[in-house]
Amino acid sequence: MTATLADPLTVGSVTAPSRVLFGPHETNLGDGRRFSARHVAYYARRAAGGVGVLVTETASVTTDDWPYERAPLASVAGPGWQQVARACAPHGTVVLAGIGHAGGQGSSAFSQEVMWAPSRVADVVTREPPAELEEQAIAGLVAAFAAAAEEAVEAGLAGVEIDAGAWSLLRQFHSGLTNLRADRFGADRLLFTRQVIAAVRRAAGPGGVVALRLSCDELAPWAGVTPEQAAAMVAELAPSVDLLTVVRAGPYSSAAYRPDAHTGAGFNRELCRQMRRAAAGATPVVLQGSVVDPAMAATALADGTCDAVEMTRALIADAGLPAKVRAGAADRVRPCIRCNQACRVRDNRNPVVSCVVDPASGHETEEPFEPPAAAPGGPPVLIVGAGPAGLECARVLAGAGRPVVVAERCPEPGGTLARAARGPGRETLREATDWLHTEAVRLGAAFRTGQAVGAGDVRRMLAEGGQVVLATGSRPVSDRYPDAGTPVVDALAVLSDQAGPDGLPDGPVVVVDPVGDAVGVNLAEWLALAGRTVTLVAPDPVAGTQLARTGDLADANGRLQRAGVDRRLRRLVRRVGDGVVAVEDAWTGEPAEIPASVVVDCGHRLPEESLYLELGDPRIPRAGDCVAPRSLLEAVLEGRRAALGLLGVDTGPAARHAAGPHSPGGPQPPAGPQSAGATGAPL
Repeated sequence: MTATLADPLTVGSVTAPSRVLFGPHETNLGDGRRFSARHVAYYARRAAGGVGVLVTETASVTTDDWPYERAPLASVAGPGWQQVARACAPHGTVVLAGIGHAGGQGSSAFSQEVMWAPSRVADVVTREPPAELEEQAIAGLVAAFAAAAEEAVEAGLAGVEIDAGAWSLLRQFHSGLTNLRADRFGADRLLFTRQVIAAVRRAAGPGGVVALRLSCDELAPWAGVTPEQAAAMVAELAPSVDLLTVVRAGPYSSAAYRPDAHTGAGFNRELCRQMRRAAAGATPVVLQGSVVDPAMAATALADGTCDAVEMTRALIADAGLPAKVRAGAADRVRPCIRCNQACRVRDNRNPVVSCVVDPASGHETEEPFEPPAAAPGGPPVLIVGAGPAGLECARVLAGAGRPVVVAERCPEPGGTLARAARGPGRETLREATDWLHTEAVRLGAAFRTGQAVGAGDVRRMLAEGGQVVLATGSRPVSDRYPDAGTPVVDALAVLSDQAGPDGLPDGPVVVVDPVGDAVGVNLAEWLALAGRTVTLVAPDPVAGTQLARTGDLADANGRLQRAGVDRRLRRLVRRVGDGVVAVEDAWTGEPAEIPASVVVDCGHRLPEESLYLELGDPRIPRAGDCVAPRSLLEAVLEGRRAALGLLGVDTGPAARHAAGPHSPGGPQPPAGPQSAGATGAPL
């Protein structure tokens, strides 16, 4: 009989309630290097939503391993692990402690100690040379892994997952890229890992689960781990572990571990299929790799690709995904659009993990994520604008029983985001607005598209006892290049034009990108792939500099190169003349002219606040780009907060920071099977 996502899974001596796994990932939720109450609420919400196996954020097994500022440390993780175990226990979730060591891919910035690695090979990202581990130190690391496992089991967790994935010391021992040793650990590159597994198995005890996260393709075939080599590794290691998660990536390809939407969903399916064959039934094998659609996950189980599916980003987007699938409501699962804009937090800003379509993720102790108690009915609400902010506001209000009408001047809802969802890797953006619209309609919101709203309409609504939220979006800057002798077109206008690249004047196109985010890079690539001659002008030393946050920076520049885009970097636009764009080197001041038949302006937009200014009433709530044009995260968050404000829920900074996970007046973490996650109805 074919297994389904909702079926139980035997993992060693325990049984998971579903075949959905929530994998380890950076959160920045820590209290220093300890697990915090925010961690507890974050994990408990996923457990309440029906996840089968949950692996906590990977904890370093030694103090000298400090890969990022709030990286957990196993030696002080016991109390936090215990709280996580207690919070998840009512839901039957199998909770494992992620344990590992980053080795030469770590950082000395926080520990102020040397990094240790199999060999003296500097990491390609940090360029920091590590010291080579001696055999005595390797023995100490084996003991440290065992001590971490013992701590986790004593804290009440079912066991541990050993990290031999993309950022791990164990993988560095497996790889010819980083293991150049002449001793027995070089002759037998799995020796260290076998010693760790054996020691962890003894420490975890007869009932303790020992899982392994294994990089099976470093995408560096000249010396790295290849799928063929990994198959032999799996055949050897699988009988020693209770669960095996197949991943890819290594030092030259770390962004390939959880890439954005430029990489197709489910990219590891063939790799996982090969490793499952190599495992030969010795242990359950987990598919990882941008599996965010329940249908794809179900197919992978049905066709024998895997025994379970890791859906980490999908569960950040919708904590109740497994419960919705079990209830036959997979079509209501909030989509993960694989943008990496809020869930990828391993950067120097130290942002807290979150999600652009569910900003309460990672903020469970601060942001309400369950529908507030409200009597049906109440004052009707007019929402002006059906972009992400207006759609989220409508969804929350309609879900609380309020009569809602959304007025949108464009022919269809979705706002700027829906219109910008064109070009390579950007199509998934539309999934967010489509889901918000569908849910708002399902909950009873009415939409009037192609209808502009004036100040008189708003005043009439207020006079009749109704309420109004302005979510009117943004507008382009019309005078950024005065007296331009060449047509200047706003980026959104190009993306919105159904004629696409053919709608622009013939001749060379200059894309001016002073922001450095995905918009300019996407447009330049899209136009070039359509056969246009494109020059991208940016003031930064690299195109799309902000894409470092989403992990797409290097790949984006590679795509631009392959598409034939001429990148003019470190250039400031001084004038748009007749058939040329005059630029100046930002460092030297050297002038140059670039031929242009049309200029596409990718600069910041302005808030569309004309209606707000005409009304002249600061008490009318606004949300999203009409306050300041920013990202999808802020639009959805402010739309939600505007709705909660009308429902009488205090969402001000004081309330958010005062409300802890057990504060009587603050939002509570899910505590039982009737929680939002379990019923599939989280905000």
